[in-house]
Amino acid sequence: MTNMLRCLKLLPCAGCLSLSLAAAAAPQDSAPGIYIDLGQAIHSNANTDSLTLGAVVPWTHWPQVQGGAMSFYWDFFVSQWRAPRPHGADKRNYAQLGVIANLRYRFDQGDSPWFVEAGIGGTVMNHLYRTVDREFSTTFQFTEQFGVGRSFGGQGEHELSLRLQHFSNAAIKSPNPGETFVRVRYLYRF
Repeated sequence: MTNMLRCLKLLPCAGCLSLSLAAAAAPQDSAPGIYIDLGQAIHSNANTDSLTLGAVVPWTHWPQVQGGAMSFYWDFFVSQWRAPRPHGADKRNYAQLGVIANLRYRFDQGDSPWFVEAGIGGTVMNHLYRTVDREFSTTFQFTEQFGVGRSFGGQGEHELSLRLQHFSNAAIKSPNPGETFVRVRYLYRF
């Protein structure tokens, strides 16, 4: 009988554990993650590429919005741009730190592996960005991004997305040519 009582006392604990495991089994949009991102500037003379490492931190989730699910997350990243110098054949590296606030919409009441998202944020670079045909006047830049992607894996822990990201200082100072990248991002949620 004492073994039976012990088992009954453990039932609430087992129930809480199973609920927490069920929540952990669905990391899609609700779990933090890390990512790597490769990008290429799209203007004709750019030949600027980028490598970005970042982390996403989910903030909130709205269950049903227009037939899908909406969520919000923070994106913190460090990036390296590699661009041709204005007067030379070699390239210069630019380090960049940034943060972006993102809204994500997942289709099919939130059950679809497909999503779209948009975000806005700010970045700072270690040098003024200068190439043959572009010159930033500030190291601080605003950034906007739009993306489409798909989650995969047993619990949707992997993501692959295609993104368009723009950087400019919003006319704080001239010149303000901006730079736009096409990016491919792989993200893993844990």
